[in-house]
Amino acid sequence: MDDDLVSVDEADRFLRELRLGRGRAETTTKAYAESICLFLTWCLLTKRDWGTAAQDMGLFMLWLRWTPGNGGERRVVVPGPGSKPVRTDGRINKVLTAVRGFLAHGVVNKSVPGWILEQIYELGDTNDLPSEARGEDSSLRYRLRARHRLQEPETDVDRASDEEIVAMFLACRSARDRLIVLLLARVGLRRGQAAGLRRTDAHLLMDSRSLGCDIEGAHLHVVRRQNVNNAWSKSRKSHALPVDFLVVQAFDQYMLERHGLLGAGGSDFILVNLFRPPYGSPVTPDAIGELVESLAKRAGLGRNIAPHMCRHAMASNVSDAGGTLDEVQALLGQKHPNSARPYLHPKPSRLRAAVERVPSSRTVIDGVRK
Repeated sequence: MDDDLVSVDEADRFLRELRLGRGRAETTTKAYAESICLFLTWCLLTKRDWGTAAQDMGLFMLWLRWTPGNGGERRVVVPGPGSKPVRTDGRINKVLTAVRGFLAHGVVNKSVPGWILEQIYELGDTNDLPSEARGEDSSLRYRLRARHRLQEPETDVDRASDEEIVAMFLACRSARDRLIVLLLARVGLRRGQAAGLRRTDAHLLMDSRSLGCDIEGAHLHVVRRQNVNNAWSKSRKSHALPVDFLVVQAFDQYMLERHGLLGAGGSDFILVNLFRPPYGSPVTPDAIGELVESLAKRAGLGRNIAPHMCRHAMASNVSDAGGTLDEVQALLGQKHPNSARPYLHPKPSRLRAAVERVPSSRTVIDGVRK
């Protein structure tokens, strides 16, 4: 909405299509909305028409780097020795991605002139793509490539070590918190998936046919829903994940704890507030993030642990135990096997064992000894 609280129709249509038509997550739509708001604010402050302002995209990038907040304060950080940019290169790239999508949507709907595409995209080919993205067809193909994009430093998401997970587990003060740690680190759920679990999603019997389910063994169903606690499963397709006896025991202990405090009350969500009001209401994804952070401090780990690091630990442990890439992919609920690769962090001992398994030529060994 603009300063007069009037809806910006083109932005509204784009976000609705993103959310409903393309099935993007609520958090993704929110991030796109914030990025488009920054772009429209810049256009307003610099008296530019948002439909044609893309010809000055470089100036918008400079504004993003040095203007705090949403720009409404009209205060700009002056770059100089020792000054720190307001936004990182990664954040600026995310804003630009949303703005490009918004403007391309405007071109399709005739509210933005077609020549704007030349300002935000250039013609590229598939030679600069990794081999995984080229497909089986090795022929040269052309594509549109973003003109404005900052080079981001490569950063790997670390995994939580087994020792850190055990320390956080021991630092828990309730059965509910212990279950949350296992759902993240043993099952590999995202925090939004864990917060969105309903009682009907937990099939913890060896034979679930009485529940109308043909999947063997104890398992959890991960279902994408619109939840009151803003929990959201990033995976569009519902899937079932097997759980072991540790998770089943943790469930049993938690349900006893929950019944002792709430009786038969509380919402249909599995994870609910037990120790602070509103009692029985579903736990939020942000609350799970705060819990993991506090557990890391309580356990004296010396570094911050995020819920996603527990998911990385689960995937790496499956791989270290001999799991194949397609198995890791299925357990993570990923659509493609290559999507699971960033989650794999092999233990140093497994890397050493892999090197030692490589046979050595007798001639080389004798030569080294001499």
